[in-house]
Amino acid sequence: MTVAYPRKLQNSIGAREIMRQVVRDREIHIITLNRYRYSEQRSCKDLTETIETLNGKEPRLIRDLSHHISDEARHAMWLTDLLVDLGENVGTPPGSSYILEFERLMDREDDPEKDLDDFVISTLAAINVTEKRGCEYFSAHINALKAAPQTEENIKIRETIERIFPEEAGHVRWGNRWLTEIARKSPEHRQKVEQAKRKYTAIEQAAFESGMDITLGAELRRLDNLLEIANTMPLWQRPQYLMERLPQALLAPQLQMTRIQIAQRAWNRDPQAFMEKFVPMFLTGLKGAVDNQKKATV
Repeated sequence: MTVAYPRKLQNSIGAREIMRQVVRDREIHIITLNRYRYSEQRSCKDLTETIETLNGKEPRLIRDLSHHISDEARHAMWLTDLLVDLGENVGTPPGSSYILEFERLMDREDDPEKDLDDFVISTLAAINVTEKRGCEYFSAHINALKAAPQTEENIKIRETIERIFPEEAGHVRWGNRWLTEIARKSPEHRQKVEQAKRKYTAIEQAAFESGMDITLGAELRRLDNLLEIANTMPLWQRPQYLMERLPQALLAPQLQMTRIQIAQRAWNRDPQAFMEKFVPMFLTGLKGAVDNQKKATV
């Protein structure tokens, strides 16, 4: 069975490169920790809704999901304790939400009342791909903190993430086992599992990039990602999926607000660095988008 791994940002920037930069900037570092906290907290809600939707079907899966909720709640508690002890904010993180974008890009038409297998497969594929991304970034974060100055704060942060990481890796293995078990039922089940993995891998990549890519041309790259998701679907589903999501991808009001907030923060911190580093980086994104469009038309 195909094993899908998270791709780099724009297929060029890896998690370790990103996290090395994150730990050097305390403000961004704290926002990143708060994003972890928010994601773990939100997972409890989403997993609970899945259990309620199953409504007693697949008792073994419901039991596993209940354990999963317990793990996620504990991770949220540890991260909340960490941030409060550091005197930092535990409100909703600023900027684009990975979770909300992931949900917006999903096309959950499957209903456990109509086809339980389809619902279970898509649910497990969605959980599995997001857990893989989390593991990749927790591992990169730990690595970056080990290379950073060993301050009391950095050590405390690293120890918290090191407590969470093994359980997140366990969640990935759990999802892999479930999907493999379902795929072995029949060739039809195997095909459904492979299709779901392709679809949710594309959705996760698009959601991930939406929160990381704010440079000019991001709208065009979002459109490319939307087309990639649509291409994992049956032909008759693609037009409706694209028409419903194209306006948000091209207009992206949350992206515009995030750009303004980050630009203001960068200017307030260091006007010279804003002109020398932020503006060139911002404009480079547009050049990359145009280059990619040119390659696509050749």
